[in-house]
Amino acid sequence: MKAINTDKAPAAIGPYSQAVRHGDLLFVSGQLPIDPATGGFVEGGVVEQMRQCLKNIAAIAAEAGTDLTKTIKTTVLLTDLSGFADVNEEYGKAFAEPFPARACYEVSALPKGALVEVEAVIAL
Repeated sequence: MKAINTDKAPAAIGPYSQAVRHGDLLFVSGQLPIDPATGGFVEGGVVEQMRQCLKNIAAIAAEAGTDLTKTIKTTVLLTDLSGFADVNEEYGKAFAEPFPARACYEVSALPKGALVEVEAVIAL
């Protein structure tokens, strides 16, 4: 296993890696909508937060030598499923067919008060 880290995505806020490479797979930890340039959440609502989560995943993937087109599976966590349609539309802009497998859950809370968090498994 090899840890993957980049300053183009937010640093881990606990004892974990941004991602871990194992064999031909990259396991990306859940990404919050933190802009690495400011260290704070992006302005806006759930759509803007989703967009930033995906940008962070893309930056980590690039550091590992891959990209979002090779995403196998994602997990999306939302604090309010009423935003699902908007999140789904933004998600669809980031991926093309064949779309990754995906799970989406509503959770009672996310770190730092985020509205969305996304994790991914990406082929290398």
